[in-house]
Amino acid sequence: MWKLALLFAGLVAVGPVAAQAQTAPAVQVYDAELAKSLGGNDNGMRSYVLVILKTGPRKMPEGPARTEMFKGHFANIGRLAGEKKLALAGPLDGADGWRGVFVFATADIDQARAWVETDPVIINGEMVAEFHKFFSSAGLMMVNEIHNKIIKK
Repeated sequence: MWKLALLFAGLVAVGPVAAQAQTAPAVQVYDAELAKSLGGNDNGMRSYVLVILKTGPRKMPEGPARTEMFKGHFANIGRLAGEKKLALAGPLDGADGWRGVFVFATADIDQARAWVETDPVIINGEMVAEFHKFFSSAGLMMVNEIHNKIIKK
């Protein structure tokens, strides 16, 4: 019985040390080629344009035209992501008319505006876009690649 108690005491004493060893952070290895390929600076950051999509002046009524408009919207997102122009996109909850976000891989608001103007929801007035300069991790450029690996097709 005393051996069991001694073993238990030893596990209690060593357990936290072993747990800490398992959760120790991995050694950071800087990958200069990856940073360069993603447009990152020495801190792994880069410039983007953040676009907030808001409810526009012309809500398209439910029906086939609206369905087609949104099919075109999603196709446009896919095209821009495939061309590595769009780093990130997604819907918002609609509160205060905020409908979605785009993060474009450019520091140039005029360039981002030109890309946004190709979207059917903008063309039809369903949504309007608000543009902001944004500085964040160059790793955002890998979101689409990773996302494509985790979705069931």
